[in-house]
Amino acid sequence: MEPKSVAFLGLGVMGFPMAGHLARNGHRVTVYNRTTAKAEKFAAAHNAEWAPTPAEAAQGAAFTFSCVGNDDDLRAVALGDEGAFAGMAPGAVFVDHTTASAQIARELHAEAAGRGVGFIDAPISGGQAGAENGQLTVMCGGDPEIFAKAEPVIASYARACRLMGPPGAGQLTKMVNQIAIAGLVQGLAEALHFARSAGLDAEAVMDLLKNGAAQSWQMENRTKTMLAGEFDFGFAVEWMRKDLAICLAEARRNGARLPVAALVDQFYAEVEKMGGRRWDTSSLIARLERDRS
Repeated sequence: MEPKSVAFLGLGVMGFPMAGHLARNGHRVTVYNRTTAKAEKFAAAHNAEWAPTPAEAAQGAAFTFSCVGNDDDLRAVALGDEGAFAGMAPGAVFVDHTTASAQIARELHAEAAGRGVGFIDAPISGGQAGAENGQLTVMCGGDPEIFAKAEPVIASYARACRLMGPPGAGQLTKMVNQIAIAGLVQGLAEALHFARSAGLDAEAVMDLLKNGAAQSWQMENRTKTMLAGEFDFGFAVEWMRKDLAICLAEARRNGARLPVAALVDQFYAEVEKMGGRRWDTSSLIARLERDRS
């Protein structure tokens, strides 16, 4: 596609490689990050520009992307005199990849519309490896005509991208994703713990079972590291708890019952008390095996 002028706000473990794919695909990238050194590092690595505020990064950009921590971080980069909306021209599009609430997505969509700016909530799944390899799944909410503009640019780092419904639908879809993952990881942790307790070769068991109905991404990619007690990578427990809190709050609003998600959140709280705040989410097995000799 024709190169676009784009801004990217937030250069964490996901945002940095995502913005890099935009630059490698020929788009003219300006970045903003709270830590200036990281923005400078990106600019030097990708022959890009960096700006001291989100508003300055977004000036002249056809698309502004964000990937920050939570609702409050998102408001900080989008709103106010130094927020991206202040620098965006009518007709520009803001695409938010933060995992946040559906409420903030609707709030920012309304604010953007009042300025003549498009807004898409577009949380992502695929982890750091997916971001680095340009293989993310992107779940979008917003207006179809705005999504049609943004999708070809998002394709720079996505293997799948779909409009799921009106503003907030992307965030709701991401909640479904996190609810499913929470149950899957706990189930895998219990299965591995049981296999070891029964005297089986747990790795051999999973190598066989991955060919059957129990197969999952978690089984394929986390079995060996879970058995080795290696958790210094991937999606951190503290961020999963943030996501599950969003899921549970939304469930209270819509009447959904999430007993397993609520229980797994309690288990993650135990992992945090064990010092695992920054461990990968697969560390659920650690609370089961902490008493093993």
